[in-house]
Amino acid sequence: MAGIALLALLTLGIIVFIVWEVRGTAPQVRLVTERKGIGRSTPVSFTVSDRRGLRAVTVTLEQGGRSIPVLAESYASRWQWRTGPKSETREILLGTERQAELKDGEATLHIVAQNKNWFSSRAALDRKFPVRSRAPAIALHTGLIYINQAGCEMVIYNVSPGTVSSGVRVGSYFFPGFPLPGGQTGDHLALFAFPFDVSTDVAPVLVARDDAENETTAGIQFHLFEKKFRHRDIPIDDKFLQATVPAILAHTPEMKDQGDLLKNFLMVNGELRKRNRAKIAELGTQSAAEFLWDGPFVQLTNSAVESQFADYRTYIYQDKKVDEQVHLGFDLAVVIHTPVAAANSGRVVFAEYLGIFGNAIILDHGFGLQTIYAHLNSFKVKAGDKVAKGQVIADSDSTGLAGGDHLHFTTLLDGVEVNPVEWWDKLWIEKHILDKLAVEKQAATSAPGGVR
Repeated sequence: MAGIALLALLTLGIIVFIVWEVRGTAPQVRLVTERKGIGRSTPVSFTVSDRRGLRAVTVTLEQGGRSIPVLAESYASRWQWRTGPKSETREILLGTERQAELKDGEATLHIVAQNKNWFSSRAALDRKFPVRSRAPAIALHTGLIYINQAGCEMVIYNVSPGTVSSGVRVGSYFFPGFPLPGGQTGDHLALFAFPFDVSTDVAPVLVARDDAENETTAGIQFHLFEKKFRHRDIPIDDKFLQATVPAILAHTPEMKDQGDLLKNFLMVNGELRKRNRAKIAELGTQSAAEFLWDGPFVQLTNSAVESQFADYRTYIYQDKKVDEQVHLGFDLAVVIHTPVAAANSGRVVFAEYLGIFGNAIILDHGFGLQTIYAHLNSFKVKAGDKVAKGQVIADSDSTGLAGGDHLHFTTLLDGVEVNPVEWWDKLWIEKHILDKLAVEKQAATSAPGGVR
């Protein structure tokens, strides 16, 4: 009886072991770097893992019925039970310079992992990619352009199939392009700026990148009109600090009270200003791929200009220089609680308290162009609302870092502050925006077959 019981236990143990092995989980295969395409030499990282240990990993590229070997690793012999690693990460280089047989077109990446289970199981990951050995092509339709320092311009161009991003790079700034409404396949427009803080030696460059991360650049013929910006001393005293700084800190709990009024002002005027501009830049990505505006933008009615765009300010406290900042907008004043109208039609992307700007509204006008209205008393619109040119959206006030009731107004291009004067000018808009669109439309429709 004892022998029979022992045999039964042994048999049961073998059955449990077999079931355990058979039902063991398959290896895991995961791409660490997600790619949209394969270029000449594209790095791709992946991880394979299995709790029982890995036996082997193979990587191939499949194209046109041909299997192109990329990687083959074996971690242990069949008789070395469960001695393989449990996880491996590899970086492989894929592309026409790395695999000579690979051609432009479509290819499938095939990663296979096998584990050390007695009843060995395997897992595969397959991904299809376009293969592109050549960088995208750019055809610039716009000729010589004239741009003001701190001002804007527009170019129209065409990019080849497979291009996933394009636009204009000016120094460290990038202004994305958008598909041209009514244009041919690949036609794009890009509104871009020459920011006030970019060296006048910098040249704007048209950039296109495809899904295989190949990049092409093309020069833009341009003439830059340099501008001189004002320098002003701004006296501040305890009365001003007490009237503005504590209220800003109350609305901005993430800023820690420094225990000193002047230190708090310097923190608000410096660090908080940077954070507010970063928020504005983030909101700049929320722009419609269409024109929402019509005609020239409108300056606040009967307003006096108290500060201009890119005024360099030196703050004087108790006869000493304590800070320097650049004022990136126009300060427009009328009377207390003046109704503030939308400078042009658009959509509200922000209507909240925004640090040094106090109560602020940002309107999107499409293709990266936005306007900001700051130091407001109240909101008559909310995020998501559509507004018409001239519609009252708020009343002026002195919320935020303002010494008196006025409207801080400026235009933004992809979150970058630009001089609004151009956008108030009907002739500038016609010459630099509308005429170019009209010429492009005429060229496209008059070309044979409608193809430019």
